[in-house]
Amino acid sequence: MAMTTTLSSPRLQAEPLRIGPLRLDSPVVLAPMAGITNTAFRRLCREYGAGLYVSEMITSRALVERTPESMRLITHHESETTRSIQLYGVEPNTVAEAVTMLVAEDRADHIDLNFGCPVPKVTRKGGGAALPWKLGLFREIVERAVRAAGDIPLTVKMRKGIDSDHLTYLEAGRAAEGAGVSSIALHARTASEFYSGHADWSAIAKLKETITGVPVLGNGDIWSAADALRMVDETGCDGVVVGRGCLGRPWLFGDLAAAFRGEEHHAQPSLGEVARAFRRHAELLVEFFGDEDRGCRDIRKHVAWYFKGYPVGGDLRAALATVPNLEVLDELLATLDGDLPYPGEGAEGPRGRAGSPKRPALPDRWLESRDLDAGFREELAAAELHHSGG
Repeated sequence: MAMTTTLSSPRLQAEPLRIGPLRLDSPVVLAPMAGITNTAFRRLCREYGAGLYVSEMITSRALVERTPESMRLITHHESETTRSIQLYGVEPNTVAEAVTMLVAEDRADHIDLNFGCPVPKVTRKGGGAALPWKLGLFREIVERAVRAAGDIPLTVKMRKGIDSDHLTYLEAGRAAEGAGVSSIALHARTASEFYSGHADWSAIAKLKETITGVPVLGNGDIWSAADALRMVDETGCDGVVVGRGCLGRPWLFGDLAAAFRGEEHHAQPSLGEVARAFRRHAELLVEFFGDEDRGCRDIRKHVAWYFKGYPVGGDLRAALATVPNLEVLDELLATLDGDLPYPGEGAEGPRGRAGSPKRPALPDRWLESRDLDAGFREELAAAELHHSGG
């Protein structure tokens, strides 16, 4: 575990978060991130702190077709006692069929639907963050998914809307609540903002005021436990969803769990502790993929995130980013001075690509009506691609 510094003035302990029958002692959810939140990363994060750890986003159509990759992604390790899966879909029948499959085969304890993807390949077909604009379609998907889920809690994650002139989150939130979802999460940005600028936490507060029957979770710009507590204080939300803030920092979930227990402490890992977490992540990836070469190729993208702010030279970083196997990884990590202390502010703050504001790619005439033109039904099926979203 990473070294921590305990601070004074402990806060009041947060109440457990209930999502349907699920009880979370720590009101923290790991946001689904494609290529990141696989079983390996989820297991690593769980070793540091409590929370709800959601799978990578899985395309409903691919799941119904039982593609090898989708079937691998929905497989949980035996240590994952709450099996949480996020689905992406745009066609009500397909989404309902995917949910039915997960329930009938006892593959999930929680199912989330993603309506927050800002990726142009998805939004230009009317999917992701563009979909709630067609409120009837959104409502139909959620209602059918809730019915198919039965006793399994089904939740939704969404964005504010397409852009500042086409906000959808309040209407979509009311529709989701009416459909019987167990919680609603809001990434407080529009699709046009991508991950740029600052999240509009006031939108989370407005959604919380609007939705009174189920928990509302806030997402956006949580880089530390202090940020999470501030979001709850400022918006009144019932819990937080953490995405990019945990990249290369699985110990953040320890900070969050402690903060919501009323303790104020901050992980300050030495370089040696970071190296051990990085090595553990690589080991879990090799186990997850069942292939040492593939696991080591996957860990490469995490190098910059783990060692952000630490005095690790460019040559060593480059070598870590091309590491071929665990033996070479161990040799490279052994050259680090593990006693070097936590570098402070340099290791904190934003991480991951923010992108820049852009005009969302949408189907032709998409914004002319809130109703779904029958001609769009076939086009929407093409939006079911595997992309990170939210």
